[in-house]
Amino acid sequence: MEAAAEAPGAPAALSCFSYNQDCTSLAIGTTTGYRLFSLSSVEQLDQVHESNEIPDVYIVERLFSSSLVVVVSHAKPQQMNVYHFKKGTEICNYSYSSKILSIRLNRQRLVVCLEESIYIHNIKDMKLLKTIMDTPPNTTGLCALSINHANSYLAYPGSATSGEIALYDGNTLKTACTIPAHEGPLAALTFNSTGSKLASASEKGTVIRVFSIPGGQKLYEFRRGMKRYVNISSLVFSMDSQFLCASSNTETVHIFKLEHLTDSRPEEPPSWSGYMGKMFQAATNYLPAQVSGMMSQDRAFATVRLNISGQRNICALSTIQKLPRLLVTTSDGHLYIYNLDPQDGGECVLIKNHSLLGSGKMEENKENDLQPPVPQSYAATVARQSTVPSTSTMPGYSEDGGALRGEVIPEHEFATGPVCLDDENEFPPIILCRGGQPGKAKRS
Repeated sequence: MEAAAEAPGAPAALSCFSYNQDCTSLAIGTTTGYRLFSLSSVEQLDQVHESNEIPDVYIVERLFSSSLVVVVSHAKPQQMNVYHFKKGTEICNYSYSSKILSIRLNRQRLVVCLEESIYIHNIKDMKLLKTIMDTPPNTTGLCALSINHANSYLAYPGSATSGEIALYDGNTLKTACTIPAHEGPLAALTFNSTGSKLASASEKGTVIRVFSIPGGQKLYEFRRGMKRYVNISSLVFSMDSQFLCASSNTETVHIFKLEHLTDSRPEEPPSWSGYMGKMFQAATNYLPAQVSGMMSQDRAFATVRLNISGQRNICALSTIQKLPRLLVTTSDGHLYIYNLDPQDGGECVLIKNHSLLGSGKMEENKENDLQPPVPQSYAATVARQSTVPSTSTMPGYSEDGGALRGEVIPEHEFATGPVCLDDENEFPPIILCRGGQPGKAKRS
């Protein structure tokens, strides 16, 4: 996410900030470079890496807890740089025909989004596989990529004037379907961890919908608000897909619970509110579908009221030290950590506020801490379900026994599976792709 530009004389602000795919790491870009932080502890914010080689970074994306990081700077907004930050080496760089607006990646694909085209790379060798040309004007670079490399679904706006979602299969390189999600233009898209659900919001920001993937059937509809339109800045599932978090330019963060209420619930004791609730439920049978649908939409399960309003922010739902947490990173350079009660919801409690622009404690060897501990007690309801095979079953390409810079790797020597970047010995082949012409790839 690119943050707003800082005003002259204003305190230093982030130029961009992003969580990695499983919310175990935070990356920030500044005027001097970028930093990576581990999110394994509540009390301690550990800085994993800092680089000042590229100034004015406005995109920085890390691949899970690996050493692969993708960086784009304002000095060269049409160039993507891919680094192995622990080895201090550049894997490759690619130049494009216009400004890079966003980058998404999983263990199989790397997606580069421009205003009117999308490029899909094979992450194990950085080869360009597909160019989706003439996409509807997408000035914010809105797109989402499933973090589950088994399907690698890609979602992006299918229209500049309506809320149509184009769903593309990044593995087969074919269009999957289109989803008529909203009446107005899209503002936010996100997949759950398995790629089986897709959540969306329009520019109005009042309704959030969740669809099944790849079929596109509507599963849930949540109402964030009715009185005022907002700009949704962050939309994210928890790793177990039980919760969906939405933040905007207002002071309130909403967390919705993905559950279908059934008639098998125990009978509630008689009360005035219960009686009125049944009356309203019965009345929906006689109302127009549009009105009754609005009445039956689920409200937020849990909320957070930030101390600031109008600043851009991104959120993450993660398990840290065995408990579920809500993380909120704001453009003024702060990380707020809240406790989330997955049973009763309600107002989340702020437990820690970290400054991201200070001098962080370097912890270069804490990568193993990025693996979440086994949840216990009530946190078990948000336990992570790993969708990534063990390293022994994930063939990769080793730098030590693989390509040298500029060497061409024969097609039959490419690994058949996704590159294993959790292993420090695994590394995508270094290929000479400077000055390449991605636009010459196949077009859809």
